[in-house]
Amino acid sequence: MSAPTTGEITVRRCVVHVVRRGGWSWGPDPRGLVQRVLDALPELLAAEFDEYLTGEGPDLEITEPVRLSVRLSAPGGGGLVPAGLVVEPVAGSPREPIPPPVPVTAPPSAEPSTLDQDALVADIAEPTVAALFEELAVRGELAALLGLLPEETVRTYLSALLAATPGERAGSSNADTDERIGSVVAGDFAGPVAELAAELARRRSLPWPPATRADLARLLEPPRGADATPPAAEGPVETVTGSPRPAGEVRVGSVLPFLLAGPLARTGYLDAIGPALSGVDLLAEAPLFAAALAYKVLGAPQRGWRRAPGDDVVAAAFAGLESVPDLTTFARRVAPALPVLDGVLALSLCRGHSPAGPLLVAGVDDGLLLIDGEGLFPVAWASTVEGLLPHWEACGRPPVLVRAGPLPPTCLRDLAAAGVRFITDARPVRDEPLTRLRWRTPLWTTGGVEPRLAADFPGERVDELVRTVFVEHRAVPLAADRALDRGVALAASLALGMVAGQLWGGDTPVLALTRFADLEATVRFTRDAVRVKIPLGRRHTDLWRGGALTDVPNVVWLGGRTLTFSGG
Repeated sequence: MSAPTTGEITVRRCVVHVVRRGGWSWGPDPRGLVQRVLDALPELLAAEFDEYLTGEGPDLEITEPVRLSVRLSAPGGGGLVPAGLVVEPVAGSPREPIPPPVPVTAPPSAEPSTLDQDALVADIAEPTVAALFEELAVRGELAALLGLLPEETVRTYLSALLAATPGERAGSSNADTDERIGSVVAGDFAGPVAELAAELARRRSLPWPPATRADLARLLEPPRGADATPPAAEGPVETVTGSPRPAGEVRVGSVLPFLLAGPLARTGYLDAIGPALSGVDLLAEAPLFAAALAYKVLGAPQRGWRRAPGDDVVAAAFAGLESVPDLTTFARRVAPALPVLDGVLALSLCRGHSPAGPLLVAGVDDGLLLIDGEGLFPVAWASTVEGLLPHWEACGRPPVLVRAGPLPPTCLRDLAAAGVRFITDARPVRDEPLTRLRWRTPLWTTGGVEPRLAADFPGERVDELVRTVFVEHRAVPLAADRALDRGVALAASLALGMVAGQLWGGDTPVLALTRFADLEATVRFTRDAVRVKIPLGRRHTDLWRGGALTDVPNVVWLGGRTLTFSGG
């Protein structure tokens, strides 16, 4: 931007970032959001520097960067700022003072604006869990996320926050950590650290704020009888990431993994991967997480464990690697980070769920899978009914449809005892408080559920989703713990369901999986982008018209490069 604004302000270099985290959609006009920011910028600047725009003094220059963080106000909101944008402090920190202007000593030479890609890459900051939690706190969603996390995860990330200053784990010293712990004990520490510590104290019935350092140390200790060694610390620590693919071109047999990135970016899941892994010192292994996500939507392993060579090529390209190493060890080490990612995904689904719409429950991996009935988006997995209740409450306590299958023995009784209203086609056993529903097929209910929901019971589609995504397509088939497999299954199902909704107005995630499984592509790696070229044809046209081929910037496992799509 070189033309002066209406307030006689000249901007010599301007960078605009439009970010949306949470929810499923950018709205009816995604590109229009950028234009709304640009249209509002002149008046935003005029309002910020109004005191310098009066009088006949000399020209002034601000040589330091000026950051304006704006939020899109609610529809219909008033205000003088165009396009409903209002200035707000930078997330998680007090508002920074505007750098003082200084007199202009010499007129700067007018130079054409250029795009310095090296500078852009260098400006990408390492993602930290502190930044993620601070952003959630600003949006008022941190407490909701913490309510979905198990106690061990809250304790793990509280320890990580106390052990490092935000954004600089490796550079923190013992004195820094001691000062932060002292601030918590004194009760004058605010932000995510205080919220995590308060949540942990509430669950363990310990005093808050802690009166002494001993109280805080007891808060960070695992409960009696629990394993004191976190999964990420078991055995020798060995980082196995494979060789990164800096440049070149490769032909892949399926573009499907690449299509997951856009939907996951829109829900905020993609942005959470880096911070979640950083909190357990696994940020360097983000490509391995991407490989597991890719395997989830590629061919089912032969004989339960062996991959087709073509699938290995696709997974490596998606992860930005020359080849994918064995993921079994990574599956064990990444376990502490998975609840944060699962929680971010579940939070986005719970926010968008209508309390009148039913949820579904099905048995998977000796536990329970909670599914949003509108679109068949899996929300969460838990080993018991108690683990699903926070998600059910976050969705507004809607009615539930329970699918017959490998349910835990006390599932129906526990759901009824928790006050969940449900219909099920699972035959109850003695003493379960269910009554037979008058319907053309055998159904039972706790009462309080509209019979019309029985007509929409998608039993066969639920079975297909569970069988295809959670059982047959194993991401890490040899891993003893299925947590990583279930985590990437939740993410892949959400992304596939969003693609199906964009293209066909809503259907099962399995339809998108089968429709694009054999769609080939050419992937070209450059210094600042990974470019995916899809052959022209009906499927490319469907993806393009449905908005499924938008660029995805700053992909963490690709070193911050942008993932782009084209046809040809």
